[in-house]
Amino acid sequence: MGMLEKPSEEFGPELRRRRIAAGLTLTRLAELLSYSKGHLSKIERGQKAPPPEFARRCDAQLAADGELERLLQPTGPRRRRGGTADRGSGGGGEPLGRVDREGIRWAGGLGRRQLLAAGATSLLGGGLAAALPPVDALPPAAATVEVASAAPPAPVAAVTESAPVEIFRTQFDQMRRLGQTSAPGTLLPLLTVQTRTLRELAVQADATNRGRLLVLAARYAEYAGWMAQEAGDDAAALWWTARAVELAQAGGDHDLASYALVRRALVTFYAGDAAQTVQLVEPAQGGDLPPRIRGLAAQREAQGHALAGDRDACLRSLDRARELLARADAEEGGGAPVLGTTNLADPAAMVTGWCLHDLGRPGEAAEVLDREYPRIPAQAVRSRARYGLRRALAHAGAGEPEHACELAAELLPTVSALHSATIRSDVQRLARELHRFRSSRSVQDLQPLLARALHP
Repeated sequence: MGMLEKPSEEFGPELRRRRIAAGLTLTRLAELLSYSKGHLSKIERGQKAPPPEFARRCDAQLAADGELERLLQPTGPRRRRGGTADRGSGGGGEPLGRVDREGIRWAGGLGRRQLLAAGATSLLGGGLAAALPPVDALPPAAATVEVASAAPPAPVAAVTESAPVEIFRTQFDQMRRLGQTSAPGTLLPLLTVQTRTLRELAVQADATNRGRLLVLAARYAEYAGWMAQEAGDDAAALWWTARAVELAQAGGDHDLASYALVRRALVTFYAGDAAQTVQLVEPAQGGDLPPRIRGLAAQREAQGHALAGDRDACLRSLDRARELLARADAEEGGGAPVLGTTNLADPAAMVTGWCLHDLGRPGEAAEVLDREYPRIPAQAVRSRARYGLRRALAHAGAGEPEHACELAAELLPTVSALHSATIRSDVQRLARELHRFRSSRSVQDLQPLLARALHP
């Protein structure tokens, strides 16, 4: 639900009380909020329902510490911020997959044998395929063996070389690049293949390579979770994240369980649940964890605080995230795949811009996003669409609809092809924001592109 179904009985009088206490006229506050005086007057008199974005900006301008927005919230968790469309599908209406008796979620339309065959041949390259046993040679029980401790099946020679690890490691980077331009429902079957094949290889491997294969399989599963969330299936996203933790722990990596909390918190963040977002990442910031995980957890915590309107806590978390992520960049080598985004030159700075918007400070947010957006590589299409639309939203919130439309017009054609539920939620917010300026010619011209992006 984009806004309240009926005006809040408490919001208008409280807004008026705080405005007068701050010494602001109706005209001046309207100018500060980039709203019309008439619109603001109707909200104060309870004749119009204020959207959450409006309440956040009032909180920021009147130093209300989130009290005004809280007047709009129903009991329980905050409602979803724009929602995620196409839930339970790959963006084209098809189910994301199914769970077989072994607990593996498969892509729709492909069975176990086809997936394994694809994983061992066309997807992996002839070199590795020649080194692997044929699918028919695998004992039926091989797939159900507990890979953390099982000995390899007798008829199969153990995989003792690191070549499979290196090949799959290279392909993981290719998968992430492909994820920048492809619909998530297209990528999920490939990720399923790779994750399952790595698990099968781990059963055959010696002790050293078994751990490496399992940890890499965990990274594939974790990325599959992100693609599932992008496709609008939060349940599948959490399912894949849980599988990633199991695989990582079987391979001796117990830190990924903490990063899984950061991933789970992203689901609650997009659902608009500020308190749960903050609570989930608290255990992921222990001093014995790697600095990157702690930095990403602090970054997610900042987003939760911003959603709750707590500016001071948000900025403290962002400072901590910036320090930890800088330390991680200095300490980490180039071996394992990097957790989190690889397309932002300064992730903490970009998240700062988005937090400022959620804190009701769209003008400040636009300044930060204007500075950081050009640093995103041109080939990172998904990232450019995501942060570019947030940049447009910040400019619209700052009362610059023509510039917002100019920015959005360049990006909206790519949104339909990406089938991203999370990006589409930002398009919904942009459409609501621009509705205030519906008499603008630029806003009217943008409507067909907005409609196609929202209903591909």
